[in-house]
Order: sequence, then C-alpha cells, then structure tokens
Amino acid sequence: MATTTITLSEKTKRELNQFSWVNWSEIARIAVLKEAKKQERFAHIEKILMKSTLNDEDVKKLADEASNRLAKRYQKKLRQS
Repeated sequence: MATTTITLSEKTKRELNQFSWVNWSEIARIAVLKEAKKQERFAHIEKILMKSTLNDEDVKKLADEASNRLAKRYQKKLRQS
C-alpha cells in the first residue's frame, strides 16, 4: 500500500491531538477517495458536454422547462398537504 504525507501547521496538529481516539489517517483516506470520485464524475460530465451540440439557447429552454415542471410538481404536492 502506498503512503502519502500531509503537512499540517503546528496549530492544526495540536487541535487534532485533542482527539486522539480519532483515526485521522482513515478520515483523510475517505476524504481523498470521495474527492477522487467527484473529480471522475466531473470529468465524465465534461466529456459528455464536449460532444454536445446544444447551444446556449437550447440549454436555457431545457433549464426553463425543468424549472417549470419542478415548480408544478411542488405546487401540486403543497395543495395535497
């Protein structure tokens, strides 16, 4: 397994030491994995968008339509409550 070193300020290190029962390495590992997955999703979306032939006007129409449909759905739910 690979090892990564993270540099912290002395103040941060003292603060972390107050919680000695916390496995900071595991928390950092999980945070890094979450961020890596998020970046993969962004890269995937960017790849899709690069192939898109939609222009700004098309995107605005789709966004307006989605907003209108959501507004109608929530108004209906509010009336049912």
